[in-house]
Amino acid sequence: MHTPMQEELTIEDLAVTGTIPPALDGRYLRMGPNPMSTAKPAKHHWFAGDGMIHGLRIEHGRALWYRNRWIRSDAVTKALGESRTPGPRHLFDTVNTNALGFAGKTLGLIEAGGTPVEIGETLETLRYTDFDGGLHGGFAAHPHVDPVTGEMLAVCYDAKQWGELRYVVVTPTGEVRREVNIPVKHGPMIHDFAFTRRFAIILDLPVTFSLKAAISGYSFPYRWNEGHKPRLGLLPREGEAKDIVWIPVDPCFVFHAVNAYDRADGTLVLDLVVHDRMFATSRVGPDSKHCALERWLVDPAGGSVERLVLDDTPQEFPRADERHLGQPYRYAYTMAMVGDFLGAGLFKHDLQAGTRQVHEFGPDRHPCEFVFVPAHKEAEEDEGWLIGLVIDAGAATTDLVILNAGDFEGEPQASIRLPHIVPPGFHGNWVAN
Repeated sequence: MHTPMQEELTIEDLAVTGTIPPALDGRYLRMGPNPMSTAKPAKHHWFAGDGMIHGLRIEHGRALWYRNRWIRSDAVTKALGESRTPGPRHLFDTVNTNALGFAGKTLGLIEAGGTPVEIGETLETLRYTDFDGGLHGGFAAHPHVDPVTGEMLAVCYDAKQWGELRYVVVTPTGEVRREVNIPVKHGPMIHDFAFTRRFAIILDLPVTFSLKAAISGYSFPYRWNEGHKPRLGLLPREGEAKDIVWIPVDPCFVFHAVNAYDRADGTLVLDLVVHDRMFATSRVGPDSKHCALERWLVDPAGGSVERLVLDDTPQEFPRADERHLGQPYRYAYTMAMVGDFLGAGLFKHDLQAGTRQVHEFGPDRHPCEFVFVPAHKEAEEDEGWLIGLVIDAGAATTDLVILNAGDFEGEPQASIRLPHIVPPGFHGNWVAN
């Protein structure tokens, strides 16, 4: 299933089972690594490699097209004999982790020192961007848009800047408004973060840059570091590095937060998927022995974190209704896992009722990350659809599946068939027209 695709396809008028909701007008986009070649297979990590974006265009109840396109880095344009993509680079120009719409543009994203790329309507790479000179380094793979302010927030790190992070705020029109340098040690990998109305929450955990791994030629030079003290940082949204409240936590690793919010008593709620450790033994992919959905109750005044396990079943790629980010919310949707990041089904967590529903796709069918799309602007939190890719390993096909979130365990509302496997990747989003 992880075999990279070898060609760029355009498939039109896709077959649909069921009925696509008429309100869906836009593109479902998904990004992931898809190396053209692997020079050192034994040292290649499946997080690394040339980026490829996949997209399906939906309009008036029809699936108009599917396309997959390599992101035009220097290596890709050279291999394809094309002109160099314009725009500013930072440490490197491979972009392979996330795709989203913001400020009227579609952005492809990566962490650790790369700048974003702007992507066209039909998935062509247009240019690299540093937000008109506002970035002083790379950006992040996992920014979040505050639904209250409309700003895009990010915690950024660069592979060659081991002593600092940067907290970046981008206005709704695409200009960098704030950039805060945050001193750290050892060059921690910070894939995601969370925020409340008061704080940006920084997860400084013991996966850090390994110079030994980099010198040895590994494509992904981050390793578990027993000597790095794990901590959680609370940066006031308009504060500086000196204002951060640092709170120690037990050793663990977090790829993805679900959401966070302030409580009336001054404490915070932070929901996330927590791994016992990461990149401790494997050199080619994730290697935690266990992960679970947890709720951390954070007390800034007392300097403490209380960890509560909400669901001990392995799961990843958590998503919520993003209109509720930074605010109290009720529902979280996650991918149930078998093995290393291989989907086995979907979970819907009702965090108020303390219940969990399961959607199963059938034998040998493996869902990837699903994103929640509200039915309309004023829709209730669970009123809408969950959209994502499901691989049928036996048939060597992939479906874009649309579930009614309110009928989570029921049959899909619609399924759009692709005649090939879209390799498991990272993050996708719905970009409405």
